[in-house]
Amino acid sequence: MDESVTWWNFDEVEKFMRDGFEAIGVPAEEAAVCANVLIAADKRGVDSHGVGRFKPIYLDRIWAGTQLPKTNFEVVKDTPTTAVVDGHNGMGHYIAKRCMDMAIEKADKFGMGMVVTRNSTHYGAAFYYANMAVERGMIGMTTTSARPSIAPTWGVEPMIGTNPMTWGMPSDEAFPYMPDYATSTTQRGKLELYDRLGKDLPDGWVIGEDGKYRHDTHQVLIDLTKDKAALTPLGGLGEDFSGYKGYGNALTVELLSSALSQANFMKALMGVGPDGKPAPIELGHSFLAIKIENFCDLEAFKHQVGEINRQLRASKKAPGAKRIYTPGEKEYDTWMFRKDKGVPFNAPLKAAFKTVKEKLNLKNDLPF
Repeated sequence: MDESVTWWNFDEVEKFMRDGFEAIGVPAEEAAVCANVLIAADKRGVDSHGVGRFKPIYLDRIWAGTQLPKTNFEVVKDTPTTAVVDGHNGMGHYIAKRCMDMAIEKADKFGMGMVVTRNSTHYGAAFYYANMAVERGMIGMTTTSARPSIAPTWGVEPMIGTNPMTWGMPSDEAFPYMPDYATSTTQRGKLELYDRLGKDLPDGWVIGEDGKYRHDTHQVLIDLTKDKAALTPLGGLGEDFSGYKGYGNALTVELLSSALSQANFMKALMGVGPDGKPAPIELGHSFLAIKIENFCDLEAFKHQVGEINRQLRASKKAPGAKRIYTPGEKEYDTWMFRKDKGVPFNAPLKAAFKTVKEKLNLKNDLPF
């Protein structure tokens, strides 16, 4: 097996995915959005939500008939500052981008805008949508539900999704303040990445029905869909390290993503129908945009965000520690490293793209 890593230019990878989406029936406008969201993740080093999911999540679901390639974007309720959207099981990236565009437009007029969505699908890396607001001089926030993965504190059954709540705030630094992470100790995408790399899971990430840690990555991914394994919430097992806080945050995201839009929730998102066959995973999202200039001067806000983060990084370090990071900094460093290199393709990722090229008869050249 080819164990080498091949770096492939970002623009070429994005074009390959755009062409692949179009070849499977995704309209050109939607395909461009989906490909852009995926490549943005790899630019920041969020490989768990980037091009590695192009085939196994999005194309495979369209091929299986559990996700529609063409989106019917329906606004079912609209006010000056809020909206409810039904995505009708279309392309989650496209649905999410349009929803955040709506939230930003409302915030620009009235100071705040919030849009919630039902019957959407996986929308990729959440930071993308929060950053849309940041680029307009606003605070952005998004949440999304997901397939049940997290066990509640003192439980062992996966009940709640990995459910990120992602914020973005503009700064006077080279990168925005951007905490973007799941409310579980790790996320399903990281397990998928470990599976592709053939790595075992560390202690603390996953528990089995007996409440003990699991390490067998490939089988864990299977057992998560059979209620035989569960992710731990942030803070881990029990209450000693405040696992109930991660559990509470995950539940808050579940409510924000489902209750306002009346979206499906928890076990209804398993992706398995009554007949045991694959079924659509119709998710709920929320999007919030806040116009900073309705509160204070934008440049003053950006300076204070930057100054707070600079003071944190300059604070006293633990013995042996080389650096203190602030949210968004590692991703910026990754972009600085990768911007002239591209996306790293390992053997499983190469194989997936070769399969897509052959199955869809794409004319794009592959560098491997």
